[in-house]
Amino acid sequence: MRLDGWVNIDRFPAPAADFIYDIRYGIPARELRYIYAEHFLEHLSYSDGMKFLHDCRAALDADGVLRLSTPNLDWVYRTQYHPEEWKSDQEAVRDCFWMNKAFRAWGHQFLYNMPTLRSALREAGFATIEQCAFRESAHEALRDLEQHETWQDLPDMPHVLIVEAHGQETSSEPILEELASDYLLASSAR
Repeated sequence: MRLDGWVNIDRFPAPAADFIYDIRYGIPARELRYIYAEHFLEHLSYSDGMKFLHDCRAALDADGVLRLSTPNLDWVYRTQYHPEEWKSDQEAVRDCFWMNKAFRAWGHQFLYNMPTLRSALREAGFATIEQCAFRESAHEALRDLEQHETWQDLPDMPHVLIVEAHGQETSSEPILEELASDYLLASSAR
């Protein structure tokens, strides 16, 4: 969907796109006030996702804000996988396919939970990460942007993580680095 008043970028020709560009090669702009990426991060490999977050921090001005929405891995697990309720092999098979669909369907490559997304954003150089509600923001320009369909949230957990990251801070997230290295090593062993 096209967002009026924004520069809309897509990797493939589309009516909503102002520019055709593969963002995995970097962001060809600097001193931006806002970057908005809706249901995009999960379509990148973990490595490409981290590069994208670093590139966003580099493209934003000092006070610039990145707003992201991405499926919530914790919600997927709690709503799609129910081993304690299995009464038959068919239910176990169903849950297996539901989980794999959430992970791999629609081109998903890596799903985040809030602690991992927060760590990734800190590692990318953002100082402040704030979780936001659907279409809500302290920044007028970032309100009412989400176009993606919604699912039923759990009372204590949204189905989609929506965050705004801003500020600059050099940070190292040792647990993220350690676990990411292990994940990438296992992923490349295929």
